[in-house]
Amino acid sequence: MNGRVLVVNCGSSSLKYRLVDVGAVQALAWGLAERVGQPSGRLTHSRAGAEPAVVEQPLPDHAGALAAALQAFEHAGPSLADAGLTAVAHRVVHGGDRFSAPVRIDDDVVRAVRELATLAPLHNPVNAVGIEVARRAFPGLPHVAVFDTAFHATLPPHAHTYAVPPQWARDHGVRRYGFHGTSHAYVSRAAAELLDRPPAETNTVVLHLGNGASASAVAGGRSVETSMGMTPLEGLVMGTRSGDLDPAVVAHLHRVAGLSPEEVDRALNSSSGMLALAGTNDLREVHRRIADGDEAAALALDVFCHRVRKYVGAYLAVLGRTDAIAFTGGIGENDPVVRSRSLAGLEALGIRLDEQRNAVRAPGGRRVSADDSPVAVLVVPTDEELEMARQTVALLAG
Repeated sequence: MNGRVLVVNCGSSSLKYRLVDVGAVQALAWGLAERVGQPSGRLTHSRAGAEPAVVEQPLPDHAGALAAALQAFEHAGPSLADAGLTAVAHRVVHGGDRFSAPVRIDDDVVRAVRELATLAPLHNPVNAVGIEVARRAFPGLPHVAVFDTAFHATLPPHAHTYAVPPQWARDHGVRRYGFHGTSHAYVSRAAAELLDRPPAETNTVVLHLGNGASASAVAGGRSVETSMGMTPLEGLVMGTRSGDLDPAVVAHLHRVAGLSPEEVDRALNSSSGMLALAGTNDLREVHRRIADGDEAAALALDVFCHRVRKYVGAYLAVLGRTDAIAFTGGIGENDPVVRSRSLAGLEALGIRLDEQRNAVRAPGGRRVSADDSPVAVLVVPTDEELEMARQTVALLAG
């Protein structure tokens, strides 16, 4: 597959972008607009082989952020007018049950993305804004939406169905969707390549561990189970999200503390997880505090790794035969302590880590399990932007 794709990823107060040469498997330029909508914004633009350019300027909204990014291409290069752009790819968080694959964007797709904001109120509206701004900036190019939920559209009914009144699912979309799908798709395929096996014959547990964290069971290239649910709140402990929780907690806190459902929801998403347990959602700081004897930080790490280990065991059962466990994301790729503690005690299940290999910090994908481990343990750096660009080029090529 060949083509150059501008990948746009709008967050609630940020805009990330990357110019990807799919054929060369290379990023030509990339950048991040921060503090969008705040009085003082910042844009960092990097070009391959050059020092990053940092500009402090007001970024009143996502339209202004994208305009600043396009300006950075003209000032710091490479010029998009001469880049031979094939398309623009857009990350959309929630596709509901309407979108199970990337789609070429038209007015109906934009309308659907906005309608699905009931399932992702913090993300889909700004995703739609980014699409609208980019379509005005590049009216002659095809624009493609790539959905976080799409890879998990293969979840079987027994995995995506909640045991709740059926009209909730029918009328309000209450079911499990899963997220981080672009990362899980890329990593599961890359893991198969590291094992020199066809993806269609490889079963992998993917652990995407970062400020947001999720696990998936991928059988023959298809997601058959994943930890996030109707929203990204379910599953593993995360930076500021609680992960799995008894749903009765919401009613309990309303009764005994007078908290509204909205207040509890906000707390579970923004002030829970590692932040609540350790006082910080930065795992590097957690390790520093543990070294200083901080018992709360030690408990936080125990809880985090216990939840990962519990999901690994569950997904080994779901897959039946597992060829690899692949760690990715900022924590999964860079924290050997988390990898070791998350897999501790699973030797009887065929998972044997090589602690020396695991301790080595090195770029690229690599094996960190013992040679005689029946289940390979891999570190696989994710590349969601490359995956989005590849899916875009594949869609346009038919």
